[in-house]
Amino acid sequence: MDIAYIPSPSRGVLYLGPIPLRAYAFCIILGVVVAVWLGSKRWVARGGAKHTVGDIAVWAVPFGLVGGRLYHVITDNQLYFGEGRNPWNAFKIWEGGLGIWGAIALGAVGAWIGARRRGVPLPAYADAIAPGIALAQAMGRWGNYFNQELYGRSTTLPWGLEIDKRLPSGEIVKGVYHPTFLYESLWCVGVALLVIWADRRFTLGHGRAFALYVAAYTVGRAWTEWLRIDEAHHFLGVRLNDWTAGIVFVAAVAYLVIVGKTRPGREDPASIDPAAHAPEEPGEGAAAEKPEKPSENKPAKKSAETTEKNSSRPAEKKVDGELAEAAAEKAEKKSEHLT
Repeated sequence: MDIAYIPSPSRGVLYLGPIPLRAYAFCIILGVVVAVWLGSKRWVARGGAKHTVGDIAVWAVPFGLVGGRLYHVITDNQLYFGEGRNPWNAFKIWEGGLGIWGAIALGAVGAWIGARRRGVPLPAYADAIAPGIALAQAMGRWGNYFNQELYGRSTTLPWGLEIDKRLPSGEIVKGVYHPTFLYESLWCVGVALLVIWADRRFTLGHGRAFALYVAAYTVGRAWTEWLRIDEAHHFLGVRLNDWTAGIVFVAAVAYLVIVGKTRPGREDPASIDPAAHAPEEPGEGAAAEKPEKPSENKPAKKSAETTEKNSSRPAEKKVDGELAEAAAEKAEKKSEHLT
């Protein structure tokens, strides 16, 4: 008899009238919000504009969701295709099933499109958003908890996860298993903290903070993947996701080493985001010039008029003198003529 365990939720869906509110979708959405929020703070601290991360995320998030779903369906195609399976279930993303490798790959394509439109270097953007992605994964894993899926082997540990679930085949799964969702969630929080610390300590730039996130995540993912007992494709006796994690780990470490030698340090803040250094429109921002008050202009105008009048008086006197002299000469000539 188990003394303690983590209970599973009785259901993963709440209904607001006829509208279903799925915990899995809520966890994904919350993760995206946190990733954009933290990414924006880090981007501004690096010299970027406030709304750039969110604008690029409009491209990256949809691409990432599609990529994650495609990877899951391709690598776990036995769940959707074949005898007794319904291919239309492949579109039911709310029931769970997103592959992080596909999400990162296709999400990067969306981010590249968004970054190109904004004139932003993709490696700099990836560095800013990396810890936020790790936290988003940590939150997204709780969606697996509500769906009672992707758990590990059976265990007698006090933090084992109680599963009481009816499978589509009618089989009932009941027991206490390793809570791999919790292991990976905690690991991702640790990865986020590691990237933030290393970024400050070593001034990571040119995509190295993102590469560190990828390398650190793959280590934890390989471990939790080894514990899981859900259906998966194997190659040479090893789960396909473990092979992917190993290959991605090697690529990330190689990137860290090569770029660390060829492009040390971080990007120039003035070069990462044109929007942050664009001239402000009149009337916008704290530094916008205030229009001069009419009362402030009057003394200057009056002074200018006074100066102009004073400067014209000698000329007027000179003209009057010349006219008087001419009149006197004319009168003298007239007098001589009469004489």
